[in-house]
Amino acid sequence: MAATSSSLLKTTPVLDKLEWMKGLPLRHSSVSFIRCQPTTGRPSLTVRASTSYADELVKTAKTIASPGRGILAMDESNATCGKRLASIGVENTEANRQAYRTLLCTAPGLGQYVSGAILFEETLYQSTTDGKKIVDVLVQQNIVPGIKVDKGLVPLAGSNNESWCQGLDGLASRSAAYYQQGARFAKWRTVVSIPNGPSALAVKEAAWGLARYAAISQDNGLAPIVEPEILLDGEHGIERTFEVAQKVWAEVFFHLAENNVLFEGILLKPSMVTPGAESKVKATPEQVADYTLKLLYRRIPPSVPGIMFLSGGQSEVEATHNLNAMNQKPHPWHVSFSYARALQNTCLKTWGGRPENVKAAQEALLIRAKANSLAQLGKYTGEGESEESKEGMFVKGYVY
Repeated sequence: MAATSSSLLKTTPVLDKLEWMKGLPLRHSSVSFIRCQPTTGRPSLTVRASTSYADELVKTAKTIASPGRGILAMDESNATCGKRLASIGVENTEANRQAYRTLLCTAPGLGQYVSGAILFEETLYQSTTDGKKIVDVLVQQNIVPGIKVDKGLVPLAGSNNESWCQGLDGLASRSAAYYQQGARFAKWRTVVSIPNGPSALAVKEAAWGLARYAAISQDNGLAPIVEPEILLDGEHGIERTFEVAQKVWAEVFFHLAENNVLFEGILLKPSMVTPGAESKVKATPEQVADYTLKLLYRRIPPSVPGIMFLSGGQSEVEATHNLNAMNQKPHPWHVSFSYARALQNTCLKTWGGRPENVKAAQEALLIRAKANSLAQLGKYTGEGESEESKEGMFVKGYVY
């Protein structure tokens, strides 16, 4: 037993959390497997430190993080999708959800601007209205299919009215099934609330849950999107958001490393560093870019292929302007988008549930996708944007 312990100590990387919290680089082990020879007749102990899917995970992440492209987030749960449909007077039925998701996936040339699409479980197994598997339609568009794997937020006992994300139970078997169905990346969203603290308990729970999910996903061939969303709710200024974001991302990457997650095979989906939505002091795109990039350079290892920002209730145009401001110079990572409402809002309203509006709605989607493609390249100008696309979409206490 002493020999076993000694072998583990010699080959396991030492992670100093205090060093990581200060922003110092982590020391990674190059060991693929640690095999400890027993001193008795008992079975040997094998500690896994890599995944057999490593090459595929890296390829998937790099494909999604390709120049001029980003992610279409269309993974709303059936209940949330129902709220979107209700906003245009359409009943929440499987047929209507199918019709809308078909509209999105079949937009001609979408793959020129979108490299990945996050799906809800129903959509992953769904076909289009003309009988083609949605996964196959995406692949034909050169879009990588992804899957939302978390089971939503629930109250976190012992916290200041904060939440934690459930879904680790059964995740391995579900991930394996999703991979067989054609998914190649996954998403897990948890949230941090600034008005409610955030408490150390909530931050640690968010980080640990994300790390376990990421490790399980990679073990089953899915490149994980790591998403601790810092909610826009609140009257705080941009400095407070920056302070909280530093703490959250330090905790997240410490636990990712503890769980032997392959950084080259993940993508991040962070919030931009902005003031609270109810703050009286607004920030310009240049200020948002300055604070957000400062956060990335302090906390995100350059081995991570892509930073795919969420819009979090910003208007369509605001989210695009902020992304463009961040791409005025090169970075170690692909800095892009993973938008839901900021890509779909005008598209949804244009469609209105009417078959005769499908083409016009797809054109609206492509306009937004192209705008964000240009923003990823740092070439977006904002010319010709509609007034509707400038309308904010923040909802206080929004439940996803």
